Amino acid sequence: MKYNIRQYSNKMLGVAMLLIGTVGCSDFLEEQDPSNLQPESFYTTGTHAQAAIAAVYAEARFVGDGAGIFSSNWQFLMAPTGTTTTETAQNSDLNNLYSLSFDANTLHIRNWWGGIYQVIANANLVLENVPGIDMDEAEKNRVLGEAKFLRAWAYFYAVRIWGDVPLITVPQSATSEDFFPVRAPQQEVYGQIVTDLTEAENAGLPWTDESGRIGQAAVKTLLSKVYLTMAGQPLNETARYADAAAKAKEVIDNAGPIRLFETYGDLHDPSLNNMGEHIFSIQYNSLVADNPMDNMYPNFQPVTYRGPSGTGSTIPDIDFYNSYSDQDLRKENREGWFYTSYYRNGDGELFELGKPYIFKYFNRTADGTQGVPGTAMDNLNLMILRYAEVLLIYAEASNEVNGPTQEAWDALKAIRDRATLDTPALGTFNAQSFREAVWTERWHELAFEMKAWFDMVRLRQVYNVITGGFDAFVGHVNLNSNQPLQEKHLLFPLPEQETINSPNLTQNPGY
Repeated sequence: MKYNIRQYSNKMLGVAMLLIGTVGCSDFLEEQDPSNLQPESFYTTGTHAQAAIAAVYAEARFVGDGAGIFSSNWQFLMAPTGTTTTETAQNSDLNNLYSLSFDANTLHIRNWWGGIYQVIANANLVLENVPGIDMDEAEKNRVLGEAKFLRAWAYFYAVRIWGDVPLITVPQSATSEDFFPVRAPQQEVYGQIVTDLTEAENAGLPWTDESGRIGQAAVKTLLSKVYLTMAGQPLNETARYADAAAKAKEVIDNAGPIRLFETYGDLHDPSLNNMGEHIFSIQYNSLVADNPMDNMYPNFQPVTYRGPSGTGSTIPDIDFYNSYSDQDLRKENREGWFYTSYYRNGDGELFELGKPYIFKYFNRTADGTQGVPGTAMDNLNLMILRYAEVLLIYAEASNEVNGPTQEAWDALKAIRDRATLDTPALGTFNAQSFREAVWTERWHELAFEMKAWFDMVRLRQVYNVITGGFDAFVGHVNLNSNQPLQEKHLLFPLPEQETINSPNLTQNPGY
């Protein structure tokens, strides 16, 4: 959400400070200075409600925040998958993620915990205080629906990363009864996520919103993804496959302006932010915060207007790159997810990079393209949910319920058609072969979107880039590090400082 997000965030910071304490002496002031915001005076108008929800959106940008030299938070969920590697190796925390030797002090893990719970805390403030505001009811319901979506989105990350986690649904202070919370069972956390999203579905949200605010399509898409995850490990609620298929089908049948883009380049065209294939994205604007994916630039090669720069701390693992068919448009240089050559300083002569790099987030408007200098304004959003994933959720979930059907096959084929790949005839599939075809497509279509790790955990299966089949999670060797995945890696450790500060929190096994 780009409108006034900076001024709203600054307002909320002030309010947060006010919420920490109360006036200790009743006769210190007989009257309140009307220029000073107090907790009881802030949540009184529709403008305050909009400021509060803007602060929740703003906190979601923790995903792109820095994590030490040559590293960012978003690398946390890519490095352990084996799909990426680094050509700098100058950040020890990132190196530990690549080598599967991360622990409770790894910075990325601490940052994700803090970022997730900051989103939850701000959403709880909205949900606690906005209902009492005298304002337009439709506007109020929309704000509350957005807050429920964002809280559910945050908890969905938390429960998949750490398993049992503190379930906090009201604002906290030092006097709160559960100020030192215990870890709630995963099933209870998922129950809250489903409740929040179901209520958000009924909040009167528009279907889509080109400003970047949550729409009904985003709610239904996230809910379908939650159901798909619940059907897998560790909950194994297999009846949820039908729920996942039904919810994804609602998006497909009522798509409206939502569609697959005709070209992969449209996915990283900032003029198409929040349109077409984009269902929910974290919002970026150079006036507030640039797109945070610059750790994918080649290491000190002049591919942008900046000249020789970049860190190359996330580049594709060569074996994963080679797992794409040569006929796959997603592998085509500067057409799909990769590039092996670019224009010097963004707009000069073409030169070879010597290896493939990730092109999926390259902003040609900001960085330059053939004969066109870059604007230096990287306003590209960070995509979180897009229509391609809806089609793949439907194909997988429907197959688990009914086996390969025409509609499931059509959803898979739509993804492969855009990649210029032939799809075997429906009659050649059985449930298992179709299942693995969809899994493979998820690995190739959704690559570098912070999704592969969660597929690995819910399926207990990992794509083998050499054989093209799937290995059991435990014992699979990540070729980017030559290290095997262990049972403990199904969950990440809780940050050590959190377990020290909160004596009721227990650590995950193996850490």
